[in-house]
Amino acid sequence: MGSRTDPYNLEKVVSDPLRDGIARESSPFINCAELGRGSMYEGKNMALFEEEMDSNPMVSSLLNKLANYTNLTQGVVEHEADEDSKRKEVKGPRMGTFIGVYLPCLQNILGVILFLRLTWIVGTAGVLESFIIVFMCCACTMLTAISMSAIATNGVVPAGGSYYMISRSLGPEFGGAVGLCFYLGTTFAGAMYILGTIEILLTYISPSAAIFKVADAGEETEAMLNNMRVYGTCIVILMAIVVFVGVKYVNKLALVFLACVILSIIAIYAGVIKTAFDPPDFPICLLGNRTLSKRSFDVCAKFTESNNETKTTPLWLLFCDSSLLNATCDDYFSFNNVTEIQGIPGIMSGVLTDNLWSAYSEKGSIVEKKDQPSVAGSEESKMGGLPYVFTDIMTYFTMLVGIYFPSVTGIMAGSNRSGDLKDAQKSIPTGTILAISTTSFICILYTVTFFLVYILFGEAVNGNLVVGTLAWPSPWVIVIGSFFSTCGAGLQSLTGAPRLLQAIARDGIVPFIQIFGHGKANGEPTWALLLTVGICEIGILIASLDSVAPILSMFFLMCYMFVNLACAVQTLLRTPNWRPRFKYYHWTLSFVGMSLCLALMFICSWYYALIAMLIAGCIYKYIEYRGAEKEWGDGIRGLSLNAARYALLRVEDGPPHTKNWRPQLLVLLNLDNEQLVKHPRLLSFTSQLKAGKGLTIVGSVLQGIYLDKCTETHKAEEVSLMGVEKTKGFCQIVVSPNFRDGISYLIQSAGLGGMKHNTVLMAWPQSWKQAENRFSWKNFVDTVRETTSAQQALLVAKNIDLFPTNQERFTEGNIDVWWIVHDGGMLMLLPFLLRQHKVWRKCKMRIFTVAQMDDNSIQMKKDLQMFLYHLRLNAQVEVVEMFENDISAFTYEKTLMMEQRSQMLKQMQLSKNEREREAARTRGGEWHEGHMGLQQNEPLNKESIK
Repeated sequence: MGSRTDPYNLEKVVSDPLRDGIARESSPFINCAELGRGSMYEGKNMALFEEEMDSNPMVSSLLNKLANYTNLTQGVVEHEADEDSKRKEVKGPRMGTFIGVYLPCLQNILGVILFLRLTWIVGTAGVLESFIIVFMCCACTMLTAISMSAIATNGVVPAGGSYYMISRSLGPEFGGAVGLCFYLGTTFAGAMYILGTIEILLTYISPSAAIFKVADAGEETEAMLNNMRVYGTCIVILMAIVVFVGVKYVNKLALVFLACVILSIIAIYAGVIKTAFDPPDFPICLLGNRTLSKRSFDVCAKFTESNNETKTTPLWLLFCDSSLLNATCDDYFSFNNVTEIQGIPGIMSGVLTDNLWSAYSEKGSIVEKKDQPSVAGSEESKMGGLPYVFTDIMTYFTMLVGIYFPSVTGIMAGSNRSGDLKDAQKSIPTGTILAISTTSFICILYTVTFFLVYILFGEAVNGNLVVGTLAWPSPWVIVIGSFFSTCGAGLQSLTGAPRLLQAIARDGIVPFIQIFGHGKANGEPTWALLLTVGICEIGILIASLDSVAPILSMFFLMCYMFVNLACAVQTLLRTPNWRPRFKYYHWTLSFVGMSLCLALMFICSWYYALIAMLIAGCIYKYIEYRGAEKEWGDGIRGLSLNAARYALLRVEDGPPHTKNWRPQLLVLLNLDNEQLVKHPRLLSFTSQLKAGKGLTIVGSVLQGIYLDKCTETHKAEEVSLMGVEKTKGFCQIVVSPNFRDGISYLIQSAGLGGMKHNTVLMAWPQSWKQAENRFSWKNFVDTVRETTSAQQALLVAKNIDLFPTNQERFTEGNIDVWWIVHDGGMLMLLPFLLRQHKVWRKCKMRIFTVAQMDDNSIQMKKDLQMFLYHLRLNAQVEVVEMFENDISAFTYEKTLMMEQRSQMLKQMQLSKNEREREAARTRGGEWHEGHMGLQQNEPLNKESIK
């Protein structure tokens, strides 16, 4: 990995043994380790001088290194390991755009939803809402594909596909969270396709193959679910074996399966054209406007005429208590006629207006044809044993969106196999967008077709596949095609999901899944395949296609949202390496796509959306907690840097308003000879005072020359204990020949722009009495003066080593404030801030102020209480009355007496000229009132400082 200042490793300096040990700059493309290999560069002719012939390579070798250089923002994963530790690359199948991207995407999109659910969605939602559903879903996937194409064409895309692109754009935390969610979505998609395969097999191909038979009409649903569980388990094991054998066999089967799908679609449109002049014979039996299932009878009539004799039909017996004409019958059956209509009247019948509006219903309601006349019965009887067609699920718009969306979620089937592509940068955009365009056209045309031809749906088709009734020349073309389509889509999901998990595991950002990065000798993800089969089995045990579809919709939508976000962030940053070859793109499209994905998540199912976000959030925090030590140059950090720069430019470089003022601390730390902090509890006090809010700069001074102390400076920054004491802020170490000058530099230059400190926090100098350290108190006094000149507040913590740590807790006690100098309220603010921390939270605040004997103490107390009320501070107020002589040392009207100045200058051992200059400055008013409790008319000595 390159250093932070040299991301491309171009500034490595090595020692040349042939030039007297003088350091020289190495070649930009030769690592120091490579220079040690004596025979590697023999015979090279890149040298400027003859003595360099044995250590400089030829231009050809350097250009080869440039071509294979991978230490970029979007390079391969293996660039983080040394060349000697890299595993031997195994050459797998290298596929092109058609086989590697277009076919997998096409096969995943043209799957189970298209054949089994789209006709039902069209019949339920009507013309307008069905178009809205199809358009929203197709627009979402197209915008996501455009964003993915921009990222894919910007750099190398190795194994991992969508996960790789997100992680290198948004960082390891987002990449791991979204990558695992997308893996779960792809795995559940495999379960959905397998369930669709079983439904086609047991419902339309071979109903007699069911293991669990139906003994009662009410047990059909439960028996079907059990059959799906058994057959689904067998099929997922069979598909896992095919995937385990090798991806090349999946690709061979994909061609066969896709050919069947294309023939099925052609057969559908051929049948639609045929309905214009020869509509299919598809009779529907109606009682009034209620649809009847013809499984229990064969003649759609109440009576039949035979030999001039009127006889009742089996339908009569279902509604009446006997076969006699005068039998007692159901009221609705008696009042309404039985009619038979064509369920597919054809293109020329003009049924578009009838299908314009939606027909949502509750679970268990009867399927009705609204424009058919009917007469309501006097009383409604039990519907359980009557041959009506009932809805088996409650329908509404958002539920239909959740069920339909998985039919367009195969857009990343090709990108998941990026490690098997010859040129992923070219194949992923071309194949994905072409597949989306093809399938979107098919879905829209498919929807229009059923608007024009359908009337009713459900069990009224007598157990036949609805779309199969349109097929030409035979319904079996559609049945077989849909069966192979779902099989192929399931295989593609079981092929892509393990490779995605393997790429995440090999990155090492989620430690507990690293075992799934291993595989066979040829690179096939064996362990990841086993986990995928296990998770897929969970979806199969759910056994309901309509229940599994919304689950994978959430995971896919989350992944699509972050793909759009990654592209938008990269575009907004405009980093030098953001040069996508996919030109037809603007960041607004990414934001539209991201917003559409987020809206669809909550439209489909708000509780599934929250669950998916919770799962992703837990994975994100886990990766963050484990410390994702990956330097991928992610866009989130770059965006944060841009936002910080923008905010700094917006901050006014001047004093803030009183409402916004808070202590921004510069903490002055002393270090010992080993660069260890002398008073670590000063940092604890800082964290308690700030509670993680506001600006904190921890500064210290190293005496010496920077060129000699640079290593010690970095060491001092590392051991500053800010992390141990949970002090959030910045560390700044200054190297100066003089300690006092270093403190002055910190006070003057710490901070940036408007984000500068306004308060200096330091410890009380404990060694100022010691004769061998006679400059300690001088440095302290000079720091006081420097802070005063900079118009900053000064906080001095005395006996700091006795202060509580962050682990201690006060269960009771008081924080006393002696408000002697009227500072505008800062002394009130400090204990309030301390009480926000858990160490001081249970302490009470007391304010003491001093009054002269002739003052109105009662009024002073009221005024101070009102002042605290305005500040929203809860504190006990006490007024202490003292004689004027007792408080003269604390009044700010006094000035320093000459004895104080003379004694101070004598102790500082200044020359006569320096004393005169110091006296002039003192007379000029450089000392200000109220600092450290020192007053101008009182003598300054060691006892007064103490």
